[in-house]
Amino acid sequence: MKAWIKALLILVVVIVAVKVSAYAATGTTHFGFAQESGSMEPNIRAGDLILVQSPQHTNIITYAEGEMHGYKSFGDYGDVIIFHPNGISSATLIMHRAISWMEKGEEMQNGEPAPHEGYITKGDNNPYPDQSGLRIEPVKPEWVTCVARVRIPYLGHLFKGVGGTVIIYAGIYAIILACLMRKNKKW
Repeated sequence: MKAWIKALLILVVVIVAVKVSAYAATGTTHFGFAQESGSMEPNIRAGDLILVQSPQHTNIITYAEGEMHGYKSFGDYGDVIIFHPNGISSATLIMHRAISWMEKGEEMQNGEPAPHEGYITKGDNNPYPDQSGLRIEPVKPEWVTCVARVRIPYLGHLFKGVGGTVIIYAGIYAIILACLMRKNKKW
């Protein structure tokens, strides 16, 4: 079998193994996310890679609960969640801190009643919660895709978008191919 085909097959096996391992460890096929904006600074910076966990494998702790119990993540109270704004799956995911839980009908910061129960969220670097100025509804639990767990500085630049993924896969492929070519020359 030609080395480039063998390298491609090994790459597929590696990708599947990483995805299965990530799912087993975190409960989600999402390995991590690259933070794209400065909304979470200084605790999470643009370009950081954030490793995540499934919300089904953990309890989301809000800022208010974290403050009461002394629980912090990423330098402040409460968990950072990744969610679809207003439940729109095609919208860009948002990574902000869960500030509090709101029941349906409670008054939000903008004076309107909450249309349903959910999390009030806010970027650490933003002056107001998402639900007051961005026209984002309280975040329903089913809109939360992941809970942020680990920050790796700067590595997110490599993983941004489809181009980043292609670069990573191409690099792994090149390494596998080089190893196979080197092994073939030794024989």
